[in-house]
Amino acid sequence: MEKVIIFCAPSGSGKTTIVKHLLKTENRLAFSISACTRAKRAGEENGKDYYFMSQAEFKQHVAAGDFLEYEEVYGGVFYGTLKSEITRIWQNGKVVIFDVDVVGGLNLKKYFGDKALGVFVKPPSVAALEHRLRYRSTENEETLKMRVNKAVQELAYEDKFEKVILNEHLEVALEQAEDLVATFINNHK
Repeated sequence: MEKVIIFCAPSGSGKTTIVKHLLKTENRLAFSISACTRAKRAGEENGKDYYFMSQAEFKQHVAAGDFLEYEEVYGGVFYGTLKSEITRIWQNGKVVIFDVDVVGGLNLKKYFGDKALGVFVKPPSVAALEHRLRYRSTENEETLKMRVNKAVQELAYEDKFEKVILNEHLEVALEQAEDLVATFINNHK
């Protein structure tokens, strides 16, 4: 069952909320923990939410060829998917679920080909996205502006994914995500 499901979206679209819901409701999934160089947010744990690394550690993994994909998302902040993470999940007989930004998602879709389902989570508007980012209180004005500008660019990529979920009403988006995942796991060989 070597399959992967890739949830992509601009920051603040709700992809992490959807992925966490799917992990609670679908026992055939396992979360691919990304590596990153950003600081931990309150409540995050190393090895559960991310593999937190220094830039030097991250670059050592890059040099060793340990990543399926990686990118510098913001100035000096790197995110990536370790090959060992996918192997671990598949060895446990699970379907990998990713929560990544749009560029990472496109790279993963290219790498996995027909083993992958790419799902783009879309906010109802850029204004709604900005409101969500403000509400979660993890950004200062400078990083908020940077994330909103990046989101505007990322929204242009929705047609590169097999499925799009409009996250205007969370309950509806969660239901749609459950249906997409179940169909992909049950029908895709």
